[in-house]
Formats: sequence, structure tokens, C-alpha cells
Amino acid sequence: MTEKSHTKAEDLDLQEEASLTSGSDSWHLQGLPDKGYEGYMITDGPYGLRKATGSDVYGSVPATCFPPTAGLASSWDPDLTYQVGQAMGEECIQEKVAVILGPGINIKRSPLGGRNFEFYSEDPVLAGHQATGMVEGVQSKGVGTSLKHFAANNQETDRLRVSSDVDARTLREIYLPAFEYVVRKAKPWTIMCAYNKINGVFSSENRWLLTDVLRGEWGYQGMVMSDWGAVHNRVNALQAGLNLEMPPSRTDDQVVQAVQAGNLDKEQLDRMAQGILDLIDKARPAMSQQGYRYDVQEHNNVARRAAQESIVLLRNEDRILPLDPKKKVAVIGEFARTPRYQGGGSSHITPTEVSSALDGFKEAGMNVDFAPGFTLDEKEQDPALTQQALEVARGADAVVLFLGLPEYAESEGFDRTSMDLPDKQVALLKAVSEVNDRVVAVLSNGAVVTVADWMDKTKGLLETWLLGQEGGRAVVDVLTGAANPSGHLPETIPVRLEDNPTITSFPGEEGHSRYGEGVYVGYRYYDTFQCPVAFPFGFGLSYADFDLDQVAVTKTGANSARVEVTVTNTSQVDGAQTVQVYVAPCASRVNRPSHELKAFAKVFLKAGQSRRVSMDLTERDFAYWSTAMDAWHVEAGTYRIQVGTSSRDLVAEQDLQVDGDGRFIPLNAESTMAEWRENSIGGPILRDRVEQDGIPLPDDPNTAQLFDTMPLASVITLSGGDGNGIVADMVDRYNQALKQQGLDS
Repeated sequence: MTEKSHTKAEDLDLQEEASLTSGSDSWHLQGLPDKGYEGYMITDGPYGLRKATGSDVYGSVPATCFPPTAGLASSWDPDLTYQVGQAMGEECIQEKVAVILGPGINIKRSPLGGRNFEFYSEDPVLAGHQATGMVEGVQSKGVGTSLKHFAANNQETDRLRVSSDVDARTLREIYLPAFEYVVRKAKPWTIMCAYNKINGVFSSENRWLLTDVLRGEWGYQGMVMSDWGAVHNRVNALQAGLNLEMPPSRTDDQVVQAVQAGNLDKEQLDRMAQGILDLIDKARPAMSQQGYRYDVQEHNNVARRAAQESIVLLRNEDRILPLDPKKKVAVIGEFARTPRYQGGGSSHITPTEVSSALDGFKEAGMNVDFAPGFTLDEKEQDPALTQQALEVARGADAVVLFLGLPEYAESEGFDRTSMDLPDKQVALLKAVSEVNDRVVAVLSNGAVVTVADWMDKTKGLLETWLLGQEGGRAVVDVLTGAANPSGHLPETIPVRLEDNPTITSFPGEEGHSRYGEGVYVGYRYYDTFQCPVAFPFGFGLSYADFDLDQVAVTKTGANSARVEVTVTNTSQVDGAQTVQVYVAPCASRVNRPSHELKAFAKVFLKAGQSRRVSMDLTERDFAYWSTAMDAWHVEAGTYRIQVGTSSRDLVAEQDLQVDGDGRFIPLNAESTMAEWRENSIGGPILRDRVEQDGIPLPDDPNTAQLFDTMPLASVITLSGGDGNGIVADMVDRYNQALKQQGLDS
């Protein structure tokens, strides 16, 4: 590394510093060539490289299209996402891309989210662990990632200006933890801020978000860039902690003038510009490699393995799957010939190749009868296509019916208005099932669709999401048993849209989206309130059978534990099972979900093989965010540790006594009578004053219960005493007692 690479931003002139904090064009950093800093390229991900070419918005160089994030999430396998990330990093090296924009880890608040195919889960633990694998994989190759979209970007409707109105506890427990985990564990080189506002403040100008929380609390050392066009005021954004505006707005002079006028701290500009120089330094070794070429076929193989693990087997009545290659199979549905393998918008990739299910059947040596069944547009169903499908179905031993959402139904840029499949597809399924009751439905969709109304017309059901360029072959691998399905749902499939807790508030109105459901997102709502679902969070079947037994929960600290379980493959088929650990809270002073995912492990086992699996629970896994304390808080008490294969398929439960963190909310002048009476220090003080002043407290139980809910000063006043004066004296005595016991810090 040359001396030029050690340039300090504070030694640059203001114009140079300002220029670094905005791109040179839509896809490049602004470098300083005379000082040895090249303006490297940054471009879209998040499930493959989309290196733009020329002025064509969607034109890009060929790259491997790996399964979109919704699919990869179903693998519950951070090691797999690591391998995909490594491959993506290698493709970035070849194409001289220093940072790939992804992964996206926003929570799937509503099943209608138009960009849900780019996000992992309704649960932050799963999202955080899966994304960590991706970030570490890419960055292991010396290429940066951009974790996005920070934060509370959970809809497409009005996304460039809508305010996500969300309380502190919900932010901390649902929408920030995945980001926090990845930041602490994987140290992403860059983070991309979201378009939207949070409680009225644009993310790009939110100092609490970008500086206080991200850098202050989490210790983030990397660079923060804007989403494309998310900066409204460069000076405010720089002051808040945004290093880089993309694309450039050609407003460097505003930054210079703000520093000269004292409206922007020079030291803050130094820090923001230094982040760009540091990023270029990090990327230089990989970007300096000459003549590097990745192995296209090996990356295609990675895409195929990833697609296999992304498939979730939801239904397998009468063991209809895997298909018997000797039997006659009818394949129906245009998706079998024209696969929908990725989503629309900024992540749209030009693949190196694309396989269809028909390709897969042919390569597997299966001679199947095919009928398109329907068209992938909004036109009414053609009766001739229905008739052709019925003729093919009648003579078959099994029917594989490919259903799904056409491209026009979901994309970046708009939210869905329905969870239903197109009517003509459902009608075709019902008609086919009348002539052949051995139907396997294969779904292609970026976000969940309703299945409850027609699922009974099938014996087999595969949720394949969008599987990338090798999805066609991967689906056939699973249908034929060449690969054993091991995916588990990263989100609940509700019975109907109206069951979702966001139904009254998504996507909001008049520039505001109110997160009124609070922490009750996804299974946290469905399970807590015992709402029927089509398939629960974490659900997934296999061709193998597994036993989970010998569960042991061992306390490893005051507020930590180790969970061990033996997993046995009791079948004659090799396969994988995902063990999930949920924590059910003790009786709490705040409302908490009935249980929450806190750990998981995917275990690959040969037929008959057993393995002991160990997962650790930390203090954070027992905590909730206390808005009163403005901190994480662990209450002392008995927590139930649940082990299972979905949020509703729990095979073992054990209680664990947790000591708590000792935090408490101090009594004050507004504390209720019950809070004073039940407090170990305040209770004796209250009894002394009652006796000393002869305060006549009520004997009637109903009145006593009423008084318990009132501030103590009001109770004393109603009883004829000097409520404010007495309570002020009691608070003084209470604070002195805290200080004497060393509890006042």
C-alpha cells in the first residue's frame, strides 16, 4: 500500500472533502486520482450482481442469479448464504465492483409488501443470522456489502416520503435487531439508509439513527450511504452521519458554504469524508486484481444447491412425493416452461443461463406430458387451455401443477392488494383435481399467497418462492427425490389476509404508516392470540423422518443458558432438519408475545445418524426493551424454553429460572400507591408515614383497589393529608436509601 493510501480527510481542502461525500455518477464513488484514490463502482444486489450497462435502467452484464432472498431465507442455513456470498464476491472482483448493494433485511411486516421477495423474514433473529452469512461471504473476497434499508422500510407505497410511525420498543425489538446483529457480528463495510422517515425524520437526516444508535451504541465503524435519491438536504444528512449521497446532486458548494458559515462542523465533514477514503482503501486489493475470472459453472452449481435448500415441502399426503420415475406424470402450468425466477425492480439480474422445470424433467430422463394450462397475463382464461390441461391430466398417474404470481403482480415500486393467486389458476386447479386427485402444486411467488381455499384439492404442495436461474432443475431435483427438501417457512402463511395484524394500518394514509400492531408481527401475533393459520412460521416437511429428544437446558450464567438436543434421522433417507429454540417469557410487567425465536441450527444427517446439537442463549434473548428505562431489561423469573421444528410444532419444553439484570424503575412523585406498597424499599417508608400522619386509608376492597391505581399524592390528598408535601419527603427518604445501598447509579 502506497503512502497515498494513508491520506487523511482533514488534510484535504473543503472542496475535495465535499466531493468525496457524493458520487461521481450514478454508480461510482468520487475518487481523488491525484492522491491515489480511484472512484470504484458500487452497484445493485442483493441476490446476484446487477452491474448496469450504459443508460439502460435494467440493462446489466450477465451474472449468476441466485435464489432471491425470500427463497434463501427458507434454507435456515447461514453457511449456505455464506457460500452464495462468496460467489457473489468473486463476480464483483471480475466486474470491478467494490460494493454490492445488499443484502436487504427489512422485516416482512405485511404479506402485501411489494418487495418482500428481497427480504428474509418476519423474524429478526432469522433475518440477522442469514444476512450475516451473506455479508461475511461477500466480504471474505475483499468486496464490500451494503446492508439495507436502514430502517423501518417495510412498504413500497409512498416509500420515498412516508413516515413509519413506530414506538421505541417496537423499533428495538422488531425492526432494528437484525441490523444490530449483522453490524456487530459481520461488520458490513457499508450500510444504506432508507428512503422513508421514522417518526417524521428522514432516515438520511436522522442523527439518532445513524450516529447515536448505529455508531454510538453498536460501535459501527463503516460507511453509511443513501438509497438512490434519498437525500433531501446534504448538510443535514452529513451532520446526521451520512457519508455518501447517491447519485450525486451536484451540490458540493452547499457543503463547502455550510462549513464556512459554521452550519456544518468541519470535524464532522472530516469524519464523513474519511469513511469514503477508508472504503476505497479496503477495496483496493480486490479491485487491483487483473484478469480475474470466476468459474461460471461452479457458480451455477452453487445456485442450484441454494435453490434446492430454498424449497419448502408443505404437504405430502399419501407420500405422493417423491415422484415415481416409472409412472406417467402430467406437467401443467406455463411456469413449468417459462419460470418466474426473480423479482422486478433494481435487483433484476441478467442471468448467465436459466433452467425450466421442463428442462429438468428432460435431463432427469422423465418423459412427461405438458400442457401450459394458462397464460401469464391478465387475460381471461382460454377454455381451450383448460380442456387441453384436463386431457393431459386424465391419463396421468400424478399431476404436477405449476402455479404462481406473474411478474405484474409483485415488484419493487408497489405493494400488493391481495394475497390470492390469479382466479384462472385456482379454477384450473379445481378442474384438474376433478379428473385426477393426485395433484402436486408447485408455487412460484415472491411473497406468501393464500392456500387455504384450495389446498385440499392437492396431495402435495411445494412453496418454491423465486429460485433464481437454476430453479427449474432444483424443483425437479426435489420432485424426483434427487434432493431432499429441507426448507422451512421464514414467515407465517395466514388463512386469509384479514387475519394479519396490519390489516387496518398497512400501508397507511396521508404520508403516515402507523405501526399499531407494535411487537406483534407475524407469528408473534398469530401464536399469542391463537389465530388459525394455514402453515406456521418455521414449518417444513422432509422425505426423511426425524426425532428430537434428550433436550437439556443448562444455566450458564445469571441470565444465559445452553440448550442441547439430540437429533436422529429415523428414516432410510439422508436429509436435514432445522431445530428451533423459542423463549416464552415469565409473567411480565409489559405485554410480551407468547414466545419468540432465539436460536436455530440446521442439521444434515445420513439415514439412521444422530447428532447432539448445542445452542446458546444470551442475556439479550430474555430481554425486552423498556421504554421507561430506555434500555434492554431482563426480568427475574421463570422462562420456558421450547424446542421444536416450527413455532407450533414444539416437541419439548423446560423451565429456566433467570436471575434478572437488577434494573428497576425508581419510585417518584407520580408512582402509584400499589407501586410504593409493593416496593421493597418504598413499602416500609409508606407504612411509616401512614402511621406517623394517621392517614386514613380505605378498608373497603373496591375503594382500596381504586386507590392502588392512583398516584400516592392523590390518595393522601383525598384522605385529607398534604399529599404533595408528604410524598416529596418520602421520595427524599427513598432516594437516600437507594444511595446508602449503592442502587442510585
